[in-house]
Amino acid sequence: MNLLMTDFVIREDDLSGPEIAALLEFHIAEAIRNSPPGSVHAMPLDRLRGVDVTFWSLWSGGALAGCGALKELDAGHGELKSMRTAPAFLRRGVGEAVLLHLIAEGRRRGYRRLSLETGRPAPFAAAHALYRKHGFEQCPPFADYREDDFSMCMTRIL
Repeated sequence: MNLLMTDFVIREDDLSGPEIAALLEFHIAEAIRNSPPGSVHAMPLDRLRGVDVTFWSLWSGGALAGCGALKELDAGHGELKSMRTAPAFLRRGVGEAVLLHLIAEGRRRGYRRLSLETGRPAPFAAAHALYRKHGFEQCPPFADYREDDFSMCMTRIL
């Protein structure tokens, strides 16, 4: 069952709460577990506090359900980072809600393009499907990413 828009709130997050710290620790641990050395591009908590990154958390009934961030690459290009759904909320529309929020924010900022990097293997298939559903297509590496058999870069025009 998907959450309804009235079932959650998305808010800009200062990354100070223990719930978000725990979810981001899980996010990085899963990236390490499912990725070869050198192919983990998840940002640690301190880097997510950078001036070029804005971070949001999604809450449902007082519980942290997911998160995502937008990193400004330049005035017209943003990168999606730290997209994660809390395990208790998987397959309930949280990832899609966060993605739609990030796309809307990219448009609000006047970005012409949004891009992301994700893993290529099976554990990342649900993410691929979500991104494709919302217009993202595979692309060559962007920003500081390099060709890598494990990684897949995706982008979409806004």
